[in-house]
Amino acid sequence: MFVAATTRCFPHLPLDEAIEKLGDLEFSHIEIGVSEAGNHLKPSLIHEDFNAACDSVMSTRRLTVIGLGLELDGEGEEYLATFKKCCELAKACKIVTLTVQSGEHGTPFNEEVERYKSLVSIAERHGVRVAMRSTEGRLSADPDTVSVICGHVKGLGLSLDPSHYHFGNEVPPNYEKLIEYVHNVYLRDSTVDSLQVRVGQGLIDFGKLTNLLIKAKYRRAVCVDIQPVDDPDIDHDGEIRKLRLLLESLVLV
Repeated sequence: MFVAATTRCFPHLPLDEAIEKLGDLEFSHIEIGVSEAGNHLKPSLIHEDFNAACDSVMSTRRLTVIGLGLELDGEGEEYLATFKKCCELAKACKIVTLTVQSGEHGTPFNEEVERYKSLVSIAERHGVRVAMRSTEGRLSADPDTVSVICGHVKGLGLSLDPSHYHFGNEVPPNYEKLIEYVHNVYLRDSTVDSLQVRVGQGLIDFGKLTNLLIKAKYRRAVCVDIQPVDDPDIDHDGEIRKLRLLLESLVLV
């Protein structure tokens, strides 16, 4: 197990500057965010200039890219075509894990299962893995639903974000049973009322979580995902550094 960070920690910066910031904060592994609305890697660039997209992903100042966090637009064949290009990029750049959002609440279960079967089939042909991300307001917010979907779709994993199980829930659902499906982990500190608080002021038991991952022989990333907030009293870089040091102390035992 090792500590990484997502470029989404610096959503306001261009990709190269976000990567430089994470290098300055002494990360050696990163995930790159992929979104048409963001400042980092855009799906349209992957479609229109594949070589330029590869150059962007490979120009990481020796930081290792461990995954792509996908936020893709479109539906049906359009969505699958974009996902396929992302798989081609991942294969070309030797990236292992692609994280995708699950459907919103109300999405028919069978429809979601079929979508993930299509994604896993495409990904396996390119030698990469697919993981759904735990997200409040989506199907993946319910651990039971995640467990059933992963059970139905062989090869599908979970990008576990425990904050989305604690936020809004006085009694958080039991997500320990999902550890066997985990391909990636996103971390920040959180409370029932706030998705992100200062490290050490929330409810996330980082020690317990890393112990569960160690017992499950998890060998992949735990990824810092702390967003900037409009509060001059909070040192954003300092919070990211603090969580990196905490996680390194827990996983390097």
